Amino acid sequence: MSLPHAILTALVEKPSSGLELTRRFDRSIGYFWSATHQQIYRELGKLEADGLIRAVPGQQPARGQKKSYEVLPAGRDELARWTATPQDPKPLRDAMLLRLRAAAVVGTTGIEADLRRHLELHERQLAEYQEIEKRDFPPERDSTEDRLRHLVLRAGIDLETFWTQWLRHALAEVGELPAEPAGLRTGTASNAGAGTRPPR
Repeated sequence: MSLPHAILTALVEKPSSGLELTRRFDRSIGYFWSATHQQIYRELGKLEADGLIRAVPGQQPARGQKKSYEVLPAGRDELARWTATPQDPKPLRDAMLLRLRAAAVVGTTGIEADLRRHLELHERQLAEYQEIEKRDFPPERDSTEDRLRHLVLRAGIDLETFWTQWLRHALAEVGELPAEPAGLRTGTASNAGAGTRPPR
């Protein structure tokens, strides 16, 4: 489970309150590691109890204002340990690919419209990533931190580029196919006559 490490990363970058963290997850970290507000607040409590973070000392939050958290040395050590630990890539699980496999035996009805919807969503996400790249990563931003953050963004850009290209190809393929596969049409016709008797 990497949510605690995503939170530690965000707090090392900038001490934040729980509310600020949830906003940062909604805007940036959430592009590649999503979490609900409840999950973030729950993990903050666990990290504080484990001695990995603490409330910013000397802070006197006004009534209704949330306390901010910062990472302790033990939290940095844990984040460094986790970063250096080898991890296997996760296998791809995508419902659209499974639905296309199913469509091979039950027909493509409804698939083309949803492929178009997926294409629009991926095109929109790609445009958003490209706008972030243009705004936040001009050529002169060449520090180690910027280059690694840009690398993460490039993963998103390349992935969305792949999906938009693949979806266009899929739409072209599906558009050339009949709504029902040949085997299904043959099976339906043969079943229809199975209970009839030839005339005497």
